[in-house]
Amino acid sequence: MRPATRSGLLRDRDFRLLFAATAFGQLGDRVVFLALPLVAITVLRADAFQVGLLTATTTAGSLLVGLPAGAWVDRVRKRPVLIGTDLARAAVLFSVPAARWSGLLTIEWLYAVALVHGLLTVFFDVSYASYLPHLIGRARLLAGNSTLSAVRSVTSISGPTLTGPLVGGFGPATTLVASAAGMALSALLALGIRGREERPPGPGVRPRLGREVVAGLRFVLAHPVLRATILGDALFNFFLAMYQTMLVLFLERESGLGATGVGLVLSGMGCGALLGALSAPGLARRIGQGPVIWLAPLVTCPLTALLPMARSGVGLGVAAAGLAALSFGGVVRVVAQAGFQQSLTPDGLLGRMNATARFVSWGGLPLGALLGGASGTAFGAAATLLIAATGMTLGFLPAFLSPLRTGRAG
Repeated sequence: MRPATRSGLLRDRDFRLLFAATAFGQLGDRVVFLALPLVAITVLRADAFQVGLLTATTTAGSLLVGLPAGAWVDRVRKRPVLIGTDLARAAVLFSVPAARWSGLLTIEWLYAVALVHGLLTVFFDVSYASYLPHLIGRARLLAGNSTLSAVRSVTSISGPTLTGPLVGGFGPATTLVASAAGMALSALLALGIRGREERPPGPGVRPRLGREVVAGLRFVLAHPVLRATILGDALFNFFLAMYQTMLVLFLERESGLGATGVGLVLSGMGCGALLGALSAPGLARRIGQGPVIWLAPLVTCPLTALLPMARSGVGLGVAAAGLAALSFGGVVRVVAQAGFQQSLTPDGLLGRMNATARFVSWGGLPLGALLGGASGTAFGAAATLLIAATGMTLGFLPAFLSPLRTGRAG
């Protein structure tokens, strides 16, 4: 059987709608990624620890509701969850400019918005990852994940590029109106998907939610491939949170870049992500879907150490290329391992598998962000970035020490 192609998938009307919804939703999310910390840094004059705490509250949702979210998603149709959470996130984000216009905006308000937005994002992401196999079938998962990663990468380029001038012209708080609009458009497009999603079958006497959570945990942690990909993600993401916590602060304050300059650097990361999405299927076929999972971080993560050693001019441009390489490797790894995770998991456990993966691999994000803020306060942003670059590189170890070291897709 010939592998599915991007062009073939895009002839499917329902997949095109999901593709477009992903584009608008991710564009809104990229605006949040840059604009929300800039509200704290430039409007509220937050210090390094406060920026770290803001990042921690943004990612705390996975730790708080990650596991029960998966068990609940396995009990319901996924598309209504995608639509509802997108609309709710749009409303929450719009509250930031509304508070700014009315003079009520505080750092505590931002913490609350970040927390609620993060909780909603957990339910959205778990449903999204579980919905794709239902929409396109398992045989087309590698092509589907690669295509959706490509559109996410394009928004990683265009999002910061658009956000910089918007922040410069209207301020970071008002810029979040664009983010809210993107998520609302995502919900409207998902409403147009016609394919009927069957209600998940349940046992005559459904077990308690806690038992279903435990069943999902046991399935994932007992499987050597799933366990390796999730533990590798956990190590990588912990140090990535440290890195990202100080990234915007370093670029804005120590490198002297304004909002437009920061946006351009982050757009370079998006270029790397787009190239990774386009290259991932070919690299997985040539190198092997297993080896590419551990080679990607081993080769690309050390380049992130270039940034804290650069201050301006050509050096900063080379450092930005290192960030693009990080994004390239990250997307190649995620596309390759997503196909493994989805193909190895029965339909009835997809939600719990994705939620368990998110809980384990993202659960350390709040701690990483807090540690990044504390380290930035104690040692400075540059030293924190170097520590985090070293830690991200070590993320290759769990996959390398598993069957993925030589494994190929079956």
